[in-house]
Amino acid sequence: MPTPSSQVSPMPTITAPCTLDTCPLDWALVRYRPSLPGNALYLALFLVMLLIQVYQGFRSRIWSYLACMTCGLVLEVVGYGGRLMLHSNPFNFSSFLQYLICLTIGPAFVTAAIYLCFGRVIVIYGESFSRIKSKTYAIVFVTCDLLCLVLQAAGGAVTATAGQHQDGLRRTGINIMIAGLAAQVASLGTFMALAIDYLWRLRRQRQSQPCMASSRGSWKWRGFLWGLGIATFLIFIRSIFRTAELNGGFSSDLAKDEIAFMILEGASMVVACGCLSIFHPGLSLKGHWKDPTVLALKTRQDDGLPLAESER
Repeated sequence: MPTPSSQVSPMPTITAPCTLDTCPLDWALVRYRPSLPGNALYLALFLVMLLIQVYQGFRSRIWSYLACMTCGLVLEVVGYGGRLMLHSNPFNFSSFLQYLICLTIGPAFVTAAIYLCFGRVIVIYGESFSRIKSKTYAIVFVTCDLLCLVLQAAGGAVTATAGQHQDGLRRTGINIMIAGLAAQVASLGTFMALAIDYLWRLRRQRQSQPCMASSRGSWKWRGFLWGLGIATFLIFIRSIFRTAELNGGFSSDLAKDEIAFMILEGASMVVACGCLSIFHPGLSLKGHWKDPTVLALKTRQDDGLPLAESER
């Protein structure tokens, strides 16, 4: 049975740079020519969302969210730029690294933005329904996200320093990136479990008080909550896919399937970032990002949720 290391095909020794006219496509690290219109569309969409994030970030002055989303979206734009260059020359090692590293680590910044947002949601609806405190969410999961990012970046650095024919060193770098992706899957899975538990306990409280049934909040707030949930789920699915893709090696059937990549990586991130851009927290938190307790009091009073002694 082949091991992951054996699935990285060694590059043939050639005396001149490969081109589509001189070398078969099977010699390329990406065994297909990335779609020009598809990747150009994704690049344009991420660029538009980047502009939206910058505008909303300066308008609402939510700097931490802006920093996370900007880093993630810039990496997405640069990554798809690499794929566009691979369309012209799928043998270009620098373009391959640009696509591989940027699209692998970019979503880690987006998940950090999600963790920051959910901490505010807990403050607004009440920490009494949460297994852990709102600040702990940010500390624990952002720290895990940073560790995942360090692993993925370190793996990318090792892969980048490996020569085009240094298959063993390149595989080591990719294995480190896989470890970072796997850790991201575990972190996201734990976060989703805690978030679902929180929402279930909150829903039980609402069902026990019929007066709360008609209180649904503004469409901006509902969109913000749905956007967080959809984005989290899609990035989770995307991370599972990328872990399986990299673990199988570049010659695996999954790595050769551009349609799977464009849907499970590209479309997933477009929709996730779209949700986080259209339903920007600045629209619903209305200047209370740093101190959402004002909204917390109003929301819980409107919904009939219990207040803490210090809030009465």
